[in-house]
Amino acid sequence: MEPIDIGLWVSGGLLVFVILGMRVAFAAGLAGFVGLVWLRWNGFDYDPERFWKAVEISVKIAGLTPHSKVSAQVLSLIPVFIMIGYLAYHAKLTTALFTACKRWIAWVPGGLAVSTVFATAGFAAVSGASVATAAVFARIAIPEMLKIGYNKQFAAGVVAAGGTLASLIPPSAILVIYAIIVEQDVGMLLLAGFIPGMFSALVYATLIIGIAVIFKSVGPPVSGFTWRERFESLPPALPIVAVVVIIVFFVYNPFGDAWGTPTEGGAIGAFIIFLMALYRGMRWSQLKTALLDTAKLTVMIFSIIWGVLIYVRFLGFAELPEAFAGWITGLDMSPMLILVCILLAYAILGMFMDAIGMLLLTLPVVYPAVMALNGGEYVTAADSAFGMSGPMCAIWFGILVVKMAEFCLITPPIGLNCFVVAGVRDDLNVQDVFKGVTPFFLADAVTIALLVAFPAIVLFLPSLAG
Repeated sequence: MEPIDIGLWVSGGLLVFVILGMRVAFAAGLAGFVGLVWLRWNGFDYDPERFWKAVEISVKIAGLTPHSKVSAQVLSLIPVFIMIGYLAYHAKLTTALFTACKRWIAWVPGGLAVSTVFATAGFAAVSGASVATAAVFARIAIPEMLKIGYNKQFAAGVVAAGGTLASLIPPSAILVIYAIIVEQDVGMLLLAGFIPGMFSALVYATLIIGIAVIFKSVGPPVSGFTWRERFESLPPALPIVAVVVIIVFFVYNPFGDAWGTPTEGGAIGAFIIFLMALYRGMRWSQLKTALLDTAKLTVMIFSIIWGVLIYVRFLGFAELPEAFAGWITGLDMSPMLILVCILLAYAILGMFMDAIGMLLLTLPVVYPAVMALNGGEYVTAADSAFGMSGPMCAIWFGILVVKMAEFCLITPPIGLNCFVVAGVRDDLNVQDVFKGVTPFFLADAVTIALLVAFPAIVLFLPSLAG
């Protein structure tokens, strides 16, 4: 049997494992290991010596491959970014941020919902985890909205959709994972996420205001805050601004050389938030909880990476990425139409898989195909299909697939953010949350369409840094 055929059979088996409910980490690791053995055994005839030799070699590959990748320094960004978010919560920066947004923005139609969106965007700038963002604001924002008469489904939908912004706005764990899988510059990708992330927040806010104007009972405005109260709300939220500025200057300094690596910037940001948490009275039990939650989420992400890396190594031996890239480039369709079809496929796949697992499993095959569509890794903008050089295409596509991952966090039946919001609130079930996020599907579709049509939204900051 040819390696490509083995690759297809094993990939099909992986999909079956995932559909049956096996964890992505275990499904990918098992499929990759079986595939490696099959490639070296390459037959159904039972030759004990050849079979056990294939197993021995595969065990060595499966053991060495994850370590060689996971030991890279850039992966230390993931626990650092996650820890920033949990420490910020225990420092009550989330409450301070929501209060500031409420006092400045709540007077518009749907004001509390709009305030929630911008508060989640601000918290996303110090937290790399969408799930944590949704859980935090389900406790803070939903009671405030229900108190003044918001529809509970709509309030829950706002929080679930707003939580997805943490996937794009740096520091973003998913962007770091994308950079590692496709071997691109982490700093450039983090920089590229700022404008699309804030743009997504603006689209959400516009949608909410439009709904509140048409259906006045959905989101009544809140007034009565004095200018003094508004300005008093700003200093407690300033540490978040400080952390954002530090991370930006460590990634890209517009006035000279960058101050250091993104990992160093994240570590300093975490230290600042830690000091602020201590200043605001964080107890040992809260610090312990933050560190344990950070460790749990980090281990979950690293476990998925370990398993998927074994599968990725098998794909390389099976030559499946090259075959898929050749098939994609041979289609009698425009490159842009093929790209749109790939994004639609992500939307469908995301209905049945978690965002991180979906990207880790698909990128080793899809990314080479997209780069081949554009003209290759080293193509110039003048000769490319999408009008951008190879490195810029890699950044642009990264933002697009991460935005698709955001979209998948709120789509049924696996929309993780919806389950988190329902789990935090006893008065909500997951069906309520899925109904509440329905209008935000349209907002995400508009955002993705604009990012595809106008790549400059994504590439403006990276082009300045490059």
